[in-house]
Amino acid sequence: MFDATVSLQDVLFMLHGAGITLLLTFWAVLGGTVLGLGFGLLRATAPGWPSLALGAVLDVFRSVPLLIQIILVNAFAPILGLDLSAFTIGCIVLATYGAAYCTEIVRASVLAVPLPTRRAARSLGMTWWDDLTAIVLPMALRVGLPGWIGLALGLMKDSALVLWIGIIELLRSSQIVITRTQQPLLVLGIAGAIYFVISFPIARAGAWFERRWHDQ
Repeated sequence: MFDATVSLQDVLFMLHGAGITLLLTFWAVLGGTVLGLGFGLLRATAPGWPSLALGAVLDVFRSVPLLIQIILVNAFAPILGLDLSAFTIGCIVLATYGAAYCTEIVRASVLAVPLPTRRAARSLGMTWWDDLTAIVLPMALRVGLPGWIGLALGLMKDSALVLWIGIIELLRSSQIVITRTQQPLLVLGIAGAIYFVISFPIARAGAWFERRWHDQ
């Protein structure tokens, strides 16, 4: 007979791990978006060797598996004299990894704005900054939002890799509960439900914005 031994305390422990996952995701998405916005605008509006050099550096972060990046940074931080907690390292690596992808989302979205539209704005006497903030970014936001939503959800799931440097987030807390209860299917089912509850509102919010902009 199936004997569920998962207690309320186990579930609360997993929810605490989910809170760590949310914090990691928040800082990773925030840092990755800010850096990605700046890098993406640079790559889209300043062609030449600076854009190529930045693209080459970001290609490294997109090409090397995230787990390897997390382990390497965690190993080299003490060697370099950096007194960083495992949580801080996780946030930095996830944010940098997210920025590498967000840069290309921003770059592609900005380049998707029709050039005649930008020329018309400049012919009306708008400055480069006015054109960027009033014309380019609002239009680029509509193009790039689906990709950004996918990136945010991906970072939330990728945050599980920080368990390798000792952070007890949702997946690691689930493993601990499984070790105690020997109920992997039940515990992983609960963990999957928690991931769904976290990610579903984000996906629905993105879809709502898309529909609203499409109807305008």
